[in-house]
Amino acid sequence: MKLVIIEGYGKMETVQKYLGSGYKVFATGGHVRDLPAKRLAVDVDHDFEPTYVIMDDKKSVVESLKKSAAAAETVLLATDPDREGEAISWHIATLLDIPESAPVRIEFNEISKNAVQAALKNPRAINRNLVDAQQARRVLDRLVGYKLSPVLCKKIQSNLSAGRVQSVTLRLVVDREREIQAFVPEEYWNFFSHLKTCGNENIKTALVGYKGEKLKLSCEDEVNKVKTDLDGAVYTVKNVKKSVTKAHPYAPFITSTMQQEALNKLGMSLRQTSSAAQTLYEGVELPGEGKVALITYIRTDSTRVSGAAIDAARSFISEKFGNDYLPDKPNVYASKKSAQDAHEAIRPISLDRTPSSVKPHLNKNIYMLYDLIYKRFLASQMSDATYNSVSVDIEANDYNFRISGRTPVFDGFTKVYAVTEKQSDDDKTGEKSTARVPALNVGETLDFVKYEYEQKFTKPPARYTEASLVKAMEEKGIGRPATYTPTVTLLFSRKYIEKSGRAIAPTELGCKVTDMLVKYFSDIMDVGFTANMESKLDGIEDGGVRWQSVIDGFYDGFEDKIRAARGDDYSLKAPDVQTDYVCEKCGAKMVIKSGRYGKFLACPNYPKCKNTKNLDENGEIIDHAEPEVSDVVCDKCGAKMIVKMGRYGKFLACPNYPKCKNIVNLDKPEDKNDIGITLPPCPKCGKPLKKITTARSSFYGCTGYPECDFASSDPPTGNKCPDCGAYLVLKSGKNGKYEKCSNKECKFKRDVQAETDDKK
Repeated sequence: MKLVIIEGYGKMETVQKYLGSGYKVFATGGHVRDLPAKRLAVDVDHDFEPTYVIMDDKKSVVESLKKSAAAAETVLLATDPDREGEAISWHIATLLDIPESAPVRIEFNEISKNAVQAALKNPRAINRNLVDAQQARRVLDRLVGYKLSPVLCKKIQSNLSAGRVQSVTLRLVVDREREIQAFVPEEYWNFFSHLKTCGNENIKTALVGYKGEKLKLSCEDEVNKVKTDLDGAVYTVKNVKKSVTKAHPYAPFITSTMQQEALNKLGMSLRQTSSAAQTLYEGVELPGEGKVALITYIRTDSTRVSGAAIDAARSFISEKFGNDYLPDKPNVYASKKSAQDAHEAIRPISLDRTPSSVKPHLNKNIYMLYDLIYKRFLASQMSDATYNSVSVDIEANDYNFRISGRTPVFDGFTKVYAVTEKQSDDDKTGEKSTARVPALNVGETLDFVKYEYEQKFTKPPARYTEASLVKAMEEKGIGRPATYTPTVTLLFSRKYIEKSGRAIAPTELGCKVTDMLVKYFSDIMDVGFTANMESKLDGIEDGGVRWQSVIDGFYDGFEDKIRAARGDDYSLKAPDVQTDYVCEKCGAKMVIKSGRYGKFLACPNYPKCKNTKNLDENGEIIDHAEPEVSDVVCDKCGAKMIVKMGRYGKFLACPNYPKCKNIVNLDKPEDKNDIGITLPPCPKCGKPLKKITTARSSFYGCTGYPECDFASSDPPTGNKCPDCGAYLVLKSGKNGKYEKCSNKECKFKRDVQAETDDKK
């Protein structure tokens, strides 16, 4: 038996199907080793040597992995085809004592029979350059996060975090918001003359200049002057420009453009898009076939497409639409200079699986995204759309007017993929139009009909949406395809940004965090610095650059900045709020402070007086009555244990503390939740879930925290919403248990009992 190790649980069935008998697929659910969470684990004095440990929630996975590997004749590492996947393979090889030079690494850009079988024939050694590039990123991010976060906690409030990519992305949002706030609108006026041709057709011409120079009207007095100057003027055609213009097809999707179009055209959030794309890549259930993958790898910044895929597209286009829709040569698209070009663009694996053919088996979001990806790729290999364009210049008393129009001649790629045209911010005259322009000749005079004018004001730049923020990250070189969604999601979870409709606005906390980091760490918060660091990481991947040298160049002087930041008195902490509560120990009026676990009362005479009181959600003091004595006897000293409330809920403690420190947990996380179902893997990352009980509430969280911040007040069922693709949760009502969509905007729910009956 040959063991093939992959990452995601979701694609096990799909990969196993194409491997056939003699192979066994084992999924790790992502990383199995990482830097430990509670210490730096990077030796800054010895070449930044990292210390890796098996992750707590992956110890049982590693144990099972070792047993499976020991029983296998061959082990093949088929983790994702990117830096992160290469690093996971390296960690697994280290744990299994597989030599680094052993040809055990296989990769496929799509989960299809041909791709998987081809990968089996071409195993290679682990690419150490890819591993080192990922290792450098991980160490760099640990140094930044571990060193900067305590500065924020000291100077703003507890439980804050900073990150190399996360903080610069936050700065984009904060800077945009302040640009909007500082914006001073300027008045301008659009001016039109409605005219009549000799053929008795009405046209609307826009004022664009005076004596050949651009003219901008900024007030009503200037409008009135133009009207006065034009009264009785003769409008004469001075120039007619006709041309055939072409619109070239868009390139097939890369990660960022897919995310942008999914929001702009489909209204899907980053999280919804990522979830739907992952499902399409890993495989969907099709009748009689089992799980079938529909698209290629989804984390890519390259527009490159394989020759076989291009040939298939050209054959399909010729057959379905005719040769007029087929360009003489295949369309080739250039990727950005910063693109890693490790993978193809995102495309359907087979054009024979049309969106309509699989629609009955996909939920709404997954279908819409597949339809978008399919049509975008198909259109990318089609002919240009062509238009007859005409632009007419008209003059009256030295004032210059213009009317432009464009009419379609051949629809080309737009037959498949609709073009969304937006008026440019610079086109404030309203002269551009897709309307038909009547035939006009140079020297022809036109009859005046009426004036039309409107007051306008320049608008501030728009707030970022999730899509435009990802676009900005891509254009500025911040992060890479795999980091866009996690970065934006983390900013939301940290309460640094919030939604305002579709737009993103920074919170007050987000602004404070940005200001603090810019004050002390201006280089780390510089967009150019961050983009340059990404280029250096790419250099490690390309070979010839030691990853430790890149880290050393960054770390030089970094500790000095940390000491300077921690050493002064500058602070953005919210001032303490004085209350009428009197400290019973010293008589001072107590103040409300914010701590790691919320607000509490404290004596202002600290440290002389250390009196504190807990506050409930309504700001009322929580009375500390006599401790509740249980019937449980301490097995260490024989005393009856008392009930206490801790960070994770109630527990039993020995009353003889500190002489006896025995405790007994009452609210242990269990495999089954309190409604009686087995908890599924985390919907976000695939790691195990657990029930977490705090002093105030209980919820279901990911064991991969803080790398994964998934949390749900209701237990997930492991099923996905058939309408929007979000995860379903189990709830109880007066009529029994039912499943409900976790997406607040989606109304889907179904009765659990009814579904069970249907399956009998």
